[in-house]
Amino acid sequence: MPELISLDQAEHLGIDQVHDLYEKHVSRSQVSLIGSFGFGRDLVDSAEGAWITLRDGRRILDFTGGIGVLNHGHNHPRVLAARDRFRQRRRMEVHKNFFSPYVAALGHNLAALLPGDLDVCYFPNSGAEAVEGAVKLAYKYHGGRRGTVLHTDIAFHGKLLGAGSLTASPEIHFEFPRIPGTDSFAYGDLASFELSLERHRDSTGRSDVYAVVLEPFSASALRECPPAFLHEVRRLCTEQDIVLVFDEVYTGWGKTGELFHFMRCPGLVPDILTMSKSFGGGKSSISGYVAREPVFRRAYDNLADATLHSTTYYGFGEETATALEAVLVAVEEDFPGRARALGELLSAGLARIAARHPRLVASTTGRGALHGVFLRPGPELPDRVRTLLPAAARDPQAVPKLLTAAVIAALYREHGILTFFGSNRDIALVVSPPLVAGEEETALFLRALDDVLAKGATRLLAAFLKEKVTA
Repeated sequence: MPELISLDQAEHLGIDQVHDLYEKHVSRSQVSLIGSFGFGRDLVDSAEGAWITLRDGRRILDFTGGIGVLNHGHNHPRVLAARDRFRQRRRMEVHKNFFSPYVAALGHNLAALLPGDLDVCYFPNSGAEAVEGAVKLAYKYHGGRRGTVLHTDIAFHGKLLGAGSLTASPEIHFEFPRIPGTDSFAYGDLASFELSLERHRDSTGRSDVYAVVLEPFSASALRECPPAFLHEVRRLCTEQDIVLVFDEVYTGWGKTGELFHFMRCPGLVPDILTMSKSFGGGKSSISGYVAREPVFRRAYDNLADATLHSTTYYGFGEETATALEAVLVAVEEDFPGRARALGELLSAGLARIAARHPRLVASTTGRGALHGVFLRPGPELPDRVRTLLPAAARDPQAVPKLLTAAVIAALYREHGILTFFGSNRDIALVVSPPLVAGEEETALFLRALDDVLAKGATRLLAAFLKEKVTA
């Protein structure tokens, strides 16, 4: 029998052992990349709220919000209690032959919270699956008679082959096989959108577009569509019978100050809304889409197609029970209001920091608990740096990436604050606290960022490169 590692043994592995096993069985490149930062050499003991406790006892302020997953923070007590209750009562996990009360209740709650006739739900596991399910629904709605799906030029919808075909972010830099019939338009640009529609009309004026997939707020680029643009896109899609899909995988459940970002625009209703990340309260791997009833019924509401769109884990018991409680927490603890309060603190604080460091900070932007700090590109990379990091010489974004990485490293190393940077065309230090963070945590972050930026670009880069070389 092979020597296997038990759960107890896994919890006692040292960082060198973890690195070794990652290099052998997960990804050597991930070890190289994440190991460049201090947090790549630390292991976590526990986490609660906005705080992480390391094995050596240090406490780290997590200002990443789990990259969208942790609106509820780490280990929210109500979410934990719901999962404990499920297990203690020996509830059934999943079975295709029984209806799930959790799926039924979760679908009802989503329909009750969303505007218009967004009434019919589907619950897979990941955001990319939700997006692909929405596109598949749109294609089926048109009976396969149309062949084009539109997305924006900065879109990020996931990294599967289908969702990746709709992703324009340079994070997907390799040309994987793509689903046929994709085209793009400039984000928030109505003229560009109208041109993209015109490109896909036949000689009789009939549209070949079956879906438009759009992020009302692009979390990866820190940009939002103007309300007037969204309303006009909605009007044109209705006029041409195109299924409009809003992707709010990241921005859902209060992140930007509304339950979903599009709800800032009165009267605006997409045909399909996708969600994931904090939908599971930070503990459950679950995603979903909610469709307008006429769209879903036309596509799947017949006996022949009743199982055409389902998954092995559709209705997985503990996942939907957890999401049920996570949604109640987001509503009852007023996550949108918390995000607005955080947004006021962050907007004012980041503006003050930008004014104090004009040579280093190009701009700040954001809404609610999702902001970004864009650093000035500064000088060309010195030859010494290019020698140490040869890949940087070929990357036009090398300087902003390295400078932002240096700030992230300094925040962690000197102040015990965890942050990350965006991966779209413009590189931003992303400020995305969990919605359980408050005034004290925000003030701590702002003071730390001010202190780090005061070092200047040269000292920050030198310290980061020294840390990377000695890692």
